[in-house]
Amino acid sequence: MQQTFETWITPIMIGGLILFMCFIIWDLAKKSQAGHFGTIMLFVVLGAGMLGYVFKVVITWMLENGNGV
Repeated sequence: MQQTFETWITPIMIGGLILFMCFIIWDLAKKSQAGHFGTIMLFVVLGAGMLGYVFKVVITWMLENGNGV
């Protein structure tokens, strides 16, 4: 039961955290009046860490399921 709960809740909570961080980046861009280019750069630079985590999860899943190299 606990393992099933952890299997489901972990991706949901991490997904929620990523969405919250996206909101924080958007709010930062809005409050600093970054403009369109500045907002894009904030999402690219600050979102790179989140994207790296997502890539890690996808690559790990692929390797565990035999879809990897």
